Amino acid sequence: MNAVLLDASSLGPDIDLAPIREQVDSLAVHDQSTTAEARERLAGARVAIVNKVVLDAATLEALPELRLICVLATGTNNIDMAAAERLGIAVKNVTAYGTASVAQHTLMLMLALANRLPLYQRDVAAGRWGESPFFCLMDHGTLQLEGKRLVIVGQGVLGSRVAQLAEAFGMAVTFAARPGKADDSRPTLADLAPEADIISLHCPLSEATRHLIDADLLATLKPGALLVNCARGGIIDELAALEALREGRLGGLGVDVLPVEPPQDGHPLIDALAEPLNLIVTPHNAWITPESRQNVVALTADNLRAWQSE
Repeated sequence: MNAVLLDASSLGPDIDLAPIREQVDSLAVHDQSTTAEARERLAGARVAIVNKVVLDAATLEALPELRLICVLATGTNNIDMAAAERLGIAVKNVTAYGTASVAQHTLMLMLALANRLPLYQRDVAAGRWGESPFFCLMDHGTLQLEGKRLVIVGQGVLGSRVAQLAEAFGMAVTFAARPGKADDSRPTLADLAPEADIISLHCPLSEATRHLIDADLLATLKPGALLVNCARGGIIDELAALEALREGRLGGLGVDVLPVEPPQDGHPLIDALAEPLNLIVTPHNAWITPESRQNVVALTADNLRAWQSE
């Protein structure tokens, strides 16, 4: 069984592909591929291994020997799933590979925002600590997490792990109902938002969750509330959140995701990093610990093994 890995560079450096190689007869590895290159490189291959390369219907139709697509991620939006099903091509993804990594990153954002780290780092760099008549700076009020209420949207593996870590800090955790899930009887985010000290998002982007955090919901938050998004860009109305942050109606904003990635045309949140705001933008790297990336390989090998035994 011959396999082709189309975008190995998306896994980052120093990743051992041996678990995948053990499951196939041959593995051709390409650092990056366009859709056009993928069609050529997959010619005659039985297995495609891909992260973000788009495999559209025309590409799949030109690959009669292809029987399996292993996606090195949870999302499969880069694959024409209807065409794959029509052509009898199985598609297998990986889930929960970065739970510990993303949960750690989420707590990092909470802690940094609660302690107003972006603002104090700016003050130190500007020399304000050295100019202080006292031994410390206290210009930006911080937030003690113990005893505060964290509202989480998404009670999957990741949301549950974040809840465990938050409870270790003494936070009271409440899960909001999953938007678009008809049988979820829990309170909605709109119900819980006015009492939230922190909101953390761990749900998929869908029509039900797009702009879940909009101007109307932001208007109901406590002035010092913190908002963290390590889920998907677009769940927050970023422009409305930025306006609330600038006006002091939001205490802090930390995002690891933007609606378009990479943001080749820029984004207002990136521009706003030059302003004195309690704002953190990280480049969709919550998942990138070496352990997490190696786990993607291990789970993909599991998918190959399971498919061959079907």
